[in-house]
Amino acid sequence: MKKINLSLFLFIYVLVIACNTDENAQSNAAFVTLLGNDTLAVEEFEKNDDNIKARVVLRIPRTTLTSYELTTDDAGGIEELIVSDHELDLGFNSEGTIERSYKKEGDSLIVSIRTNDGSARFIKSVYEPGVLPFIEMVHWPFEIAFNNAMKSDADSINQRLLSGSRTSNFVVAKIDSDSMTIRHPSRGVMGVRVDKSGNIIKLDASSTTRKLTVERTKDIDINEIASRFAASDKKGNPFGGLSGAVEENFIVKGISVDVSYGSPEKRGRKLFGGIVPFGERWRTGANRATHFKVSNDIAIQGLSIPAGEYTFFTIPEADGGKLIINKQTGQNGQTYDESKDLGRVDMTVSEQDEITEVFTILVEEQGEGGVIKLVWGTTVYSIYFDTN
Repeated sequence: MKKINLSLFLFIYVLVIACNTDENAQSNAAFVTLLGNDTLAVEEFEKNDDNIKARVVLRIPRTTLTSYELTTDDAGGIEELIVSDHELDLGFNSEGTIERSYKKEGDSLIVSIRTNDGSARFIKSVYEPGVLPFIEMVHWPFEIAFNNAMKSDADSINQRLLSGSRTSNFVVAKIDSDSMTIRHPSRGVMGVRVDKSGNIIKLDASSTTRKLTVERTKDIDINEIASRFAASDKKGNPFGGLSGAVEENFIVKGISVDVSYGSPEKRGRKLFGGIVPFGERWRTGANRATHFKVSNDIAIQGLSIPAGEYTFFTIPEADGGKLIINKQTGQNGQTYDESKDLGRVDMTVSEQDEITEVFTILVEEQGEGGVIKLVWGTTVYSIYFDTN
């Protein structure tokens, strides 16, 4: 409850000082990133012609404070990037410790990484003109990409973003005078409302695997925000991971059933028919594909399931939907090979009175067999099986 109240405080704070797009707000602004009704990150930045300074409060799994200083070259890419960590107790007033730096040297980027013993490890990466940093859960580099797209006469641009020593292609497309999209190479497409310069007003990633939103604001006290989130951590209320890994074992009629899956939280969001669309294949959890292992043969609606390990995918519908049993294992939840399906069976759907905040898979005895339950929010999808 304390975490939600803290997020509501920040959301109300954002509304009170809601963003404007005057010239000062374009170069000095902040982003608040929300996952449902919980604040995931706050970032404050200042842009000049060839220099960007940013300070980021990130709450996964616990609060961290990181500052960035990027100097760009004539092509608009990384000339130098310095990444520093700051102590929670001192906030961004502390000098910070340089954890990583990038330096352009000829046709290379030299990456320096601070190791646990305080020494530096160096990685050489090929420099690509116009390349920008990709930083998990941080969005000021995206704004530079949108600025670049707005300056271009083309309908879309290929923005190269660097993560570690690997560069990936992000496609930025113009939709209208005040809207664009950016396509992550693996997570999907984000919709963005922008001003005339391409500055982000609101970014919606609800159609991607991240399911977050980003809103622009200004005049925040980032040290005060950092202090509040750090205090929440100390009281035992950290944000935690986005989707915790769960491994459970159930015994049904003497049969051992193991399930392992990523367990996302509701966080005030509309679930089925919302962040989990009806009629589309879902990984049935988060991160790694959901795995299901049985010690003996079972049957689901006449479909024989030999003893062994499988992965589960689902196609939820308002009135039920399908459970997909797939023979491929070990893959990410976005990897699906229909040719390896063992079969598809019907799910039934019901509503419960209580709210289950964290996605949960249960396997219970029922009648002469058992039932697999997929429980999230007030929705329960059930799949009945026989053990004989």
